[in-house]
Amino acid sequence: MDVKLPQFENTSLDEIPRIVDRVRSTFFTHKTQSVQFRLVQLRKLYWAIRDHEKELLEACARDLGKPFFEAQLTEIKWVQNDIIFVCKNLPKWTKDEKPADIDFTNSLVSPKIRKDPLGCCLIIGAFNFPVQLSLGPLIGAIAGGNTAILKPSEQSPCTAAVLQKIIAASLDPSCYTVIQGGVPESQALLAEKWDKIFFTGSANVGKIVAKAAAPTLTPVTLELGGRNPAIVTKNADIRLTARRLLWGKILNAGQVCISQNYILTDKEVVPSLIAELKKAYSEYFPKGAKASTDYARIVNTQSFNRIKKMLDNTSGKIVLGGTMDAEQKFIEPTVIEVSSPTDSLITEESFGPLIPILPVTNLDEAIKIANSVHATPLGIYPFGNKSEVSKILTETRSGGASVNDAFFHGSIPTLAFGGVGDSGSGAYRGKSSFDCFVHRRSVTKTPGWMEKLLAIRYPPYDGKFEQFSRMSVLKPDFERDGSVKFSLLNFILTLGTGSKVRGLIRAVIVAGFAYAVKMAADRRAGKL
Repeated sequence: MDVKLPQFENTSLDEIPRIVDRVRSTFFTHKTQSVQFRLVQLRKLYWAIRDHEKELLEACARDLGKPFFEAQLTEIKWVQNDIIFVCKNLPKWTKDEKPADIDFTNSLVSPKIRKDPLGCCLIIGAFNFPVQLSLGPLIGAIAGGNTAILKPSEQSPCTAAVLQKIIAASLDPSCYTVIQGGVPESQALLAEKWDKIFFTGSANVGKIVAKAAAPTLTPVTLELGGRNPAIVTKNADIRLTARRLLWGKILNAGQVCISQNYILTDKEVVPSLIAELKKAYSEYFPKGAKASTDYARIVNTQSFNRIKKMLDNTSGKIVLGGTMDAEQKFIEPTVIEVSSPTDSLITEESFGPLIPILPVTNLDEAIKIANSVHATPLGIYPFGNKSEVSKILTETRSGGASVNDAFFHGSIPTLAFGGVGDSGSGAYRGKSSFDCFVHRRSVTKTPGWMEKLLAIRYPPYDGKFEQFSRMSVLKPDFERDGSVKFSLLNFILTLGTGSKVRGLIRAVIVAGFAYAVKMAADRRAGKL
């Protein structure tokens, strides 16, 4: 039986200011401040997702040809698990926090850190994971006590329409709503005043969002992409490397912001890597990817033509795949051996199932190329021995990294995820989603009885600096040349650890060991 989906309809441009004003006004009623209110909203959202699961599955299939397993794994069950995790931990996260590194004198004013909502938030989702990348940030915004407007990607219209239906059916409409549309509607939203903007998408659009936020100094979280390198040394397990990197490019037909954009491979193992990629492809798709129900499609004709043009323009040699079908928006996983780091498949982000391999002479060359192509990608994927991996991680930068795997770090739902430099700013997921949508407000409370102690801060200041110095000025434990001063007393007190806390821990361990030895000796003496 066919699943009937709601129609995608653009929100009226005239209505957008009124909708934003309503949601913003609700925030100042403090309705969302209650932790119980937030929990109820999240729980209702969970059940609404479950009630509309068939519609979400159908929508993902229509928008992206997304297989059932991928839709459940990366979309529906992902956000449901996220909601459950947040609900279990939210009461703990919202509690006032005792700050670290507060000395005794300052502790008298009871310093603490509150987790305050930011206000009215705008969330702009992405097309490639239209459920996860829309509802994931929304879950964080709700958990943080904010009101929010979600603008799903118009490039996945079926899923966007179902999300609107789900949110309207489950969440308080005065606090949370959906606005649909394309560029005009996005421009109208960005023209409004927000307390936080969360955007997932391309770097080019990210610049537009950041520019729109700049006049009002609105804080922005940008989840972008990058020309992510995989680096394969001759010491890597080539079979595992091939299987894992191929999987990274067949998931969602390669439309994954953190999948590798190209593979820098030691020239000695290029032939074996290509051979293993062919074996893995035959194993994953015995009848080919086109005939498989486990392989997605490109989101639209524009993206299909862009990827096709990249492949047409390369000077590289196709060694696996290459089949395309414009009508089905199908592009086969395609391995291309290229000869130059200036090849379009290296310098441009494919965001599709293209797997260019560039042979390199050594690891230093690979690192140099990776840094020159994109200095701050969203991810980097080293395959090699321990020392080679350490060198790669030390001499490169990236939002995240997965060693000997394809973006495993991005598949852990409770691990902070985000870019660095021009691959993004800010992070979310798990507790980081909550942190992303709250302000950590430092608060102190000065009791009246402290007034005599505070007299030092009031004029006249004659003679008070010496008193201040005795009370507050720290003395360095290092010399002018940068070396650390040696103090025999400190060495004794800290038991050589350099820290009183570590010294205490060492003392306890030593005392415990000594006590155990003594007890053993006493028992032995008793037997004798």
